[in-house]
Order: sequence, then structure tokens, then C-alpha cells
Amino acid sequence: MSKIGTFDVLVVGGGMIGAALALGLSRQGWRVGLVEGSDRAPLVSRMPPADGVADFEPRVSAISVASQQLLQELGVWQEVVAGRHCPYQKMTVWDGDGTGRIHFDAAELQAGALGTIVENRAIVRALFEALEVSEVELIDGVKVTGWWQDGDQQGIELADGHSLGARLVVAADGANSRLRQWVGLPTREWDYDQQAIVCTVQTAQSHRFTAWQRFSLTGPLAFLPLLSESGDEHFCSIVWSQDTEEARRLMALDEARFVAELEAAIEREMGAVVSVSRRFAFPLRQRHAKDYVARGFALVGDAAHTIHPLAGQGANLGYGDVRALLDELSRARGAGLSPAEPLVLARYQRRRKAENLAMMAAMEGFKQLFARDELPLRWLRNTGMRWLDGLGPVKHRLAAEAMGLNR
Repeated sequence: MSKIGTFDVLVVGGGMIGAALALGLSRQGWRVGLVEGSDRAPLVSRMPPADGVADFEPRVSAISVASQQLLQELGVWQEVVAGRHCPYQKMTVWDGDGTGRIHFDAAELQAGALGTIVENRAIVRALFEALEVSEVELIDGVKVTGWWQDGDQQGIELADGHSLGARLVVAADGANSRLRQWVGLPTREWDYDQQAIVCTVQTAQSHRFTAWQRFSLTGPLAFLPLLSESGDEHFCSIVWSQDTEEARRLMALDEARFVAELEAAIEREMGAVVSVSRRFAFPLRQRHAKDYVARGFALVGDAAHTIHPLAGQGANLGYGDVRALLDELSRARGAGLSPAEPLVLARYQRRRKAENLAMMAAMEGFKQLFARDELPLRWLRNTGMRWLDGLGPVKHRLAAEAMGLNR
């Protein structure tokens, strides 16, 4: 097998996280390769105008202020917001089986927005447009079939018979990372026994630039605001996480019956649901690698950790990984060290594991709290939400944490 390239850093996976990391490392002066199994052409194609629910991508992310700052530093955020995006100024969370409600408002934090809802493909397109004029060597349209190590070099085998080597290989190849498995980094994981139903809806009333989330015993429902190019405020992306059997029942409903149940579940906060796109359902599983690094190897994003979508923090945790690894490799370059220096990778792991585990534990606690129907727990969560809603400094700190401003 012939080697067609040897890099300082080789990033495998050209999604939102891997593409950002590769771009940032190239800007630091490293020789970087990025391997993406898909062809690049669809990734840089322009999105069609959004005239109806079918025109929006089902996969969206709530990009925090901290993640926006990272994308700004990479020079791609302006391209993202030149297209469809929706900053949200408020968030309302409530217990569907009680009276507790909590409201967050960017104005109380002297901020323009709590975050921005963006279709994932818009971020990927902006990153790939920047990659095409960068020093990154982009290898696309070919699958990774294996992993090898030879002394202080390691690398990957490709389906076309070639091989790539690097001082450091970074896996950004998703939750079911094959590289993580080949390298032998074990995970701690469990099935939530839930599925997330995802689709786009059009509502009779404006979403009022508010993210809405209602908790029930069988799982949370989120309405995330979207904007069309014309400024139409009547579109939302929904993420309806439900126990597996309930999710299957909802997926089997015809459109009229599904819409009726959706309106009831969100308590018609935006009036009637006028139309709904095709629905998708994804099984939910929490997964966390026991180690993020090995000799000449590191994990970022979903390859290192996956989290319940109830707080919309998955992409932001991934961008936190990117920020930390960029910081540590910049320090290494300034000190003349290899990107695979064990102490450098250990610092990256130490910075990210604590924060990621804390967020995962908090989300698991929320899920368990709202999944229990015992009267004392119901009283606790509703009383607690009302108490927290009136406790400005604590509530503002929570909001700032979610925005990434306290990190």
C-alpha cells in the first residue's frame, strides 16, 4: 500500500467539528490533511430558498455564543449568517405535568441573543468554502478502511488502496467512530430507550424568536425557531424525544393525527401547526470515551462523547473540544513540540473531560428528574423551577454557562 501523504495532523471526518479543527490547525502553520468519505461537491452547494417546511434541513444546531466566537475567529461565521439562521433572544422551559416554568432572556444578560439556530449544512458549507482556499489537503470521496502505527508515525488506510500517515491523527468521525474502535479506546455507554423525532413545522403564530421546551414523563419536546430568507417567523425545527414505544406510535400516525398530538404537546404556544415536513426518528444513546487520547491519537466531538439532545449542547461540546485542542497545539508549536507530544494531549484531555462529564451528568439528572411521577419529585421540580425563575443571579449564571460565556 503506497503512502500518498504524510502530515503533522490528519483529521478524519469533515463534519462541523472536524472541518473546523482542520481549518484552525492549518491557520497555525501545521501541515494538515482532512479526510471526508463523502464527495465535497454537495457539501459546498448552495441551499435552496426556504418557501416551505420541506426546504429546511432536519438537522439543526443551537450554536452558543462561545461557539460563534470560535467560528468568527476561523473566518466562517459571517458566511453562515449571510444565509438562513435564527438568533433567539428568549427561552421558555416548563413542566407539562405541573406548574413550574422558567424564562431566560438575552436582554437580562445584556446580550444580543442566547444563541443561534443554524442548519448543520450551512456551517459545513461555510467551512468547506474556507477549506478550499486554505492550505489544508482535502481528501474526499474515499472511505477509511483501516488504522496503522509504525514507530512515531500512525495513519489510516483508504478504500482506494492508498495510505496516509501523520504525527497526530484526530478522529472526528462521529458517534460510531471506527477509528476509536480500531485504536482500542473503550467507551462507557447506555441506551436511553428513547428516540428523537425530528422535523420542521410551520405554525400559525410567530415563534417570537423564542426556543420552547416542554418536559413530560415520556420525554422533552423542543421547538427551535427558524427564519426563512424572507424573514418568515412561522417555522420551527422540532426535536421530540420520547420513550421508544411512544416514539414508534407517533411515527406511525398519519400527518393529521401527528399534528394534533404535536399541538397538544406544545400546548399550542404558537397556535395551530399549519404544516409539517417528513419526520425522522433517531435512537438516543449516551456515550463517553474513557480516554480521549492515545499515542499519536485524539478524539473530538461525537467520537469522544454523545449527549441527550434535551439541552441542545452536542455541537457546542464538540466546538469546546476544538477550542481546547487548538489552544494546546498552538502552545506546542510555539514551544517546538510535536503535535503528538503526550503532555500536550494529556492537557487537552484534562481540560475537556471534566467539562463534558459535568454537562452529561447535568443532562442525565434533568432527564431522570422529569421522568419520575412521584408526588415529592413533581413538587420539587415545579417549586424549584418557580424559585429559580425568580432568582436572577443564579438563573443568569445558568444562561451564561449555556452560552459558553463562563468557560
